[in-house]
Amino acid sequence: MAGNPERRAALVDAGIAVLAREGARGLTFRAVDAEAGVPTGTASNYFTGRDDLLRQIDARLHIRLAPDPEVVEELLLGARDRALVTAFMRDILDRAVRDRAGYLALLEMRLEATRRPELRASFTASVRGDLEQGMQFHREAGLPGDDQTVTVLYLAMLGLILEHLTLPGVLDGALDGVNVPEDLVERIVTTVVPAK
Repeated sequence: MAGNPERRAALVDAGIAVLAREGARGLTFRAVDAEAGVPTGTASNYFTGRDDLLRQIDARLHIRLAPDPEVVEELLLGARDRALVTAFMRDILDRAVRDRAGYLALLEMRLEATRRPELRASFTASVRGDLEQGMQFHREAGLPGDDQTVTVLYLAMLGLILEHLTLPGVLDGALDGVNVPEDLVERIVTTVVPAK
C-alpha cells in the first residue's frame, strides 16, 4: 500500500464526498479517483479494498465532525446548567450543518452497515465509543443529568439533524412559534435535561 499520508487523507475526503453525494453504491475507487482529481487506479494503491476505504472513512468522519477543543474550552467557562447543554447541542448542530457532506456520509455509513455485517460491527463499536465518550464528558464536566440524559439527547439530536439535513421542510410550522432547527435545540434540552 502506498504511504503518502496527505494523498491518503485527500482520497478519504474524496470518498466522503462521493458517499454523501452518490450513496454507498456510488462509492467506487474510480469515483474516488475522479473526485480527488488523481489518475485512475490511485485509490487502489492506498486501500486494500472497499471495506478498508469504508473503515478509513469512518475514522476520518470522527475527526472531521469532532468538536473544536477551543470551542469546548470556551463553553466550559459557563455555568453547568441547561444553557450550557444547549450551547453544546447547538455546536453539534452547527458542525453537522458546516460539514453537511461529512454528516450525510455518516448517515450513508449507517445504511451500509445494515447490509454489511463486518462494517456493522466496526461502525457500531465506533459510534458506541462516541456515545460513551459523550457520557463521560457530561459526567466529568458536571453537566445536569446522567448517562440516560445523554442517550436521550443523542437520539433527539440525531433525529433533528437527520430531518434538517435531508428534509428540512418536514418540521416547518409543526410547532407554533418555534424556529426550526435553532429553537428546537433549546426545546429538546429543556424537555430532556433536568434543571440543576
